[in-house]
Amino acid sequence: MNLFSFRTLRILILLFLLVFAALYTQGQMLNTTNWIEPLEVMIFPINGDQSEKTSRYINTLHHVDFRDIDDFMEKYARHYQLHLRQPTRTRLGSEISEIPPAPPRPEDSITAKALWSLKLRYWAWQNTPDDESNYTRARVYIIYHQGEPEKALPHSLGLQKGLIGVVHAFAQEKQAGQNNMIVAHELLHTVGASDKYNADGTPVFPDGFARPDLKPLYPQRKAEIMAGRIAIDPHRAAIPKSLRYVVMGEKTAKEIGWSSD
Repeated sequence: MNLFSFRTLRILILLFLLVFAALYTQGQMLNTTNWIEPLEVMIFPINGDQSEKTSRYINTLHHVDFRDIDDFMEKYARHYQLHLRQPTRTRLGSEISEIPPAPPRPEDSITAKALWSLKLRYWAWQNTPDDESNYTRARVYIIYHQGEPEKALPHSLGLQKGLIGVVHAFAQEKQAGQNNMIVAHELLHTVGASDKYNADGTPVFPDGFARPDLKPLYPQRKAEIMAGRIAIDPHRAAIPKSLRYVVMGEKTAKEIGWSSD
């Protein structure tokens, strides 16, 4: 019996890569969620539809366009009395041209999902156009689209494994505030925060509500960041226009290490 068949070798290589990725990820998590120093956040724009309009929009982007993400984090760092005044420093990186690998489907196997995670991290390593260490920073790839009427953009995601966010956003100035809200949501996923919405998109009570103590409960006036929507009534919720209409709830703060209550 040949113990070192090609199939066996492939499995061993995959196991080695998974163990290496797990150890590297553990180090990343420890270094970026102890909040001893600010978390460096790099934004890398991608032209998702290869249109000239989207290209022109990307060329207008500047660091200041993402300032309200840091302002939001700083505001809630003070609220939860975090010793670090400025927990994040968000900067704009260079545009990259390659689209990241498509995420797995819910019905895909655990192996397929693990392979996709490795592919995404390898893609990020290949396409991050700088030589800075990714051990102590998060990378958010924003795929900009012109969009179509009544057609939703693909789902955005944030991975704690690898500190990587992939955000689908509209290449329109009027959507900039909402885009940043989504970036903040996915960024918080990379440092341990969980989603707080139901399968239909409505916020989970009480952790997904900005004011779970409000009477009457509906309509809420703001959204909890990891719910991502303002609860209008038990069956309807609206996406906030910007981070001005968003709060960070106690559970989210606890998940990312900002609160121990």
